[in-house]
Amino acid sequence: MDQDHSDTRPGPGRRAVLAGGLAGAAALTLGAAGPATAAKGTGLLSRIERALGTGTAAYLPGDGWIRLTLPLDDGGPAPVTVDVLADTARPPHGIAYLLPGGGLNFAADFFTPGGPGDPGLAHELRRQGLLVVGVTPREDAAAPGDITAEWGLAAHRRDLARVVGALDSVLRLPYQYVGHSAGAALALDAASHDDSPRLRRVVVLDTTGPYTGELAVRAAATRDAYAAQLAQGTYAVDPGLAGLVARAVTDPAGASPAPWPPHPSLRFTHAGLAHFALIHTALLPGAANWIYRQGHSAGSYAFGATPAEDRFTLTHTPLATWHAATSALGSGLLPTALMRDLAAVWAGDEATYRIGWDRIRAEVVWVNTALGRGDHPRGAELIRAAGNDRVSFTVVPGYGHGDAVWSTTAAQDVWSLL
Repeated sequence: MDQDHSDTRPGPGRRAVLAGGLAGAAALTLGAAGPATAAKGTGLLSRIERALGTGTAAYLPGDGWIRLTLPLDDGGPAPVTVDVLADTARPPHGIAYLLPGGGLNFAADFFTPGGPGDPGLAHELRRQGLLVVGVTPREDAAAPGDITAEWGLAAHRRDLARVVGALDSVLRLPYQYVGHSAGAALALDAASHDDSPRLRRVVVLDTTGPYTGELAVRAAATRDAYAAQLAQGTYAVDPGLAGLVARAVTDPAGASPAPWPPHPSLRFTHAGLAHFALIHTALLPGAANWIYRQGHSAGSYAFGATPAEDRFTLTHTPLATWHAATSALGSGLLPTALMRDLAAVWAGDEATYRIGWDRIRAEVVWVNTALGRGDHPRGAELIRAAGNDRVSFTVVPGYGHGDAVWSTTAAQDVWSLL
């Protein structure tokens, strides 16, 4: 049975223990390596590390699994980070490339346990016999000054293609792209440029292609807002999610700086603000919060006579899980160029950015949440209209945007559809 290991991010202390090389990791988990390990566990990760070729590797052994974390040092200001999760008992029959949402990383999005018996989507896919490869964008390791106007969707796609090409050259296994939110848009864009016969599936978790009507007009305004920021030299956006959730946990009754809607002269408590922001994200100011039908997390919020008397609850994903996930973040930054390109996709503005819907030939499994990105199937329809009949689009009722990966019942309600 899988066990949860609380410090899943190799921080400085853990790196000192586990980065002593493959031999040390093997001794901790398997003993002396034999020929059979070359196709699984530490033997497989050794081949992957050599294929990727750069950076300082950290190994984290678990119960029946081992994880490699490797920042790819290519001379840039911040590295793409690759996390590989391998089973130690059996070789994989395929690869799942996990692409995190905007501002997130592999550890936060896919390696955060949702609850007892739910170790996260990465382990769910490993249990299915897949080698899990998380590709975290450069901005997670970047300072604001590192990010430039060139860090748009195409740059993210090229970074991903380099990882996929390096591993495909040595593993030659069928693979799929699995993305959440902005990572799902990246998965679709990557698939439209990938003609390998080994690309079998694209799994899309809670994103949208082009809107129609009034929402397309609104998306165009969002694109213009981000383009204006770029023109003014603002190359990164900080949503502030980690701090918002941390304050709700460490100082729940404290007064936040945010006005309380019933009486704006008063202020939300930290706990109240975090819950309101997670449940009613669409009501918050910000260029792109309108894209959610309701919010990041399903729940209820009732105002009381004072901010301290507000009553709120999260339906599927406890605040403790949100805290665990956001505590695993790096910078949490979103490149403005990436947001401009995503908004252009939503607006159907192919002059600014085009995903080649007609070039996606792999199977597409698209699962949205009713309270997150909602019932907007236009992207799936465009793929299907181009002659790809292996396209499904499903909306999970009662779920918010983050619930798709972190809910205590995501395995039965969402992942069973993948």
